[in-house]
Amino acid sequence: MRRTKRILLTGGGSGGHVYPLVAVAEALRPLAEAQQASVDLYYLGPDDQYRQILDKAGIRTYGLAAGKIRRYVSLANFLDIPKFFIGLIQAFAKVFWIMPDAIFSKGGTGAFAVVFAGWFYRIPVVIHESDTVPGLTNLASSRFAKRIAVGFEIALQYFNPRKAVWTGNPVRSDLLKNQMNPGDAKHALHFDAETPLLLILGGSLGSQRINEFILPLLKELLHDTQVLHQTGFANYEEVKKLSQAALLDVSAGEELRTRYQAFPYLERDMRVALAAADLVVTRAGASNIFEIAAYGKPAILIPLLESANDHQRVNAYEFSKTGAAIVIEEPNLLPGIFLSQVKELLGNQNALRSMAKASLGFFRSNAAELISQEILKLV
Repeated sequence: MRRTKRILLTGGGSGGHVYPLVAVAEALRPLAEAQQASVDLYYLGPDDQYRQILDKAGIRTYGLAAGKIRRYVSLANFLDIPKFFIGLIQAFAKVFWIMPDAIFSKGGTGAFAVVFAGWFYRIPVVIHESDTVPGLTNLASSRFAKRIAVGFEIALQYFNPRKAVWTGNPVRSDLLKNQMNPGDAKHALHFDAETPLLLILGGSLGSQRINEFILPLLKELLHDTQVLHQTGFANYEEVKKLSQAALLDVSAGEELRTRYQAFPYLERDMRVALAAADLVVTRAGASNIFEIAAYGKPAILIPLLESANDHQRVNAYEFSKTGAAIVIEEPNLLPGIFLSQVKELLGNQNALRSMAKASLGFFRSNAAELISQEILKLV
């Protein structure tokens, strides 16, 4: 008899939490089919713009009040405490109503309430930690989890070895399928196929400091390269205005102006952007690193100074140890250093090929399947 298994997904606060959930959902369906079963997929988490991504993936979504508890003293902690307890009550009610066979958590805002409710109802929980240094939510959730998957092998040290398994970080299938060659991808984005392309990523939330650093350097960069710039939703209008002003004077020339494009977020076009890029400049969030690695791209990583437990810096150096990336920490992010690194790399095809090979070798293409197998073992 064919059985339907209910799997509840949780985790939120950024695309780095939500996109791996989509990747695991996509992997769960065929694996369940192979076991003569089917899956009903649900999501319970913050009521934000990322829920639309889950809706499109055929996952039934439900909102949850989500308060963020920070490791440092902040007035925002006191303001978020009521949200946390409201979210906990909502989680108990929704989890009881759905009564899933298993819960999969990516951590982040609102996830702990769902994990705790699942543990209370004796529902097996699997969590995944993307970063080298676990976040507060996943550290707390690990006590209630049956299995703990990690993206970086170095993160195993933080968890019970009887529960923890190294899987890599899941990347959604629409990024992995039908990868374009760089020339075709550049044409699709209206860039010249022969000129190197620098892809600057600030993540879905953007990076104001990277934006502010890059804009004064545009004219010099565009003499030798093309630039595709993901600004983040909040920063897009300001970056668009400032970039137009920077390239407006006569010395820039029309050709240089056509070498620069800015987008708030490259959700649908990320597959094309990564295929087109010769070099990627980005923060060192785990999702950014693993998506870059999926395409075998060399990178310059600029870790976020304020990342919890300095995890972005550790992420960056762990990736750079493979030879796939160069790390420039923010105190060292000076125009001369940055421009010399970009020009040196883009002018050395042997170095780029070596970095690309190391980047691709870092990626575990079956991460979503490995996590899905761990979930299905428990139901």
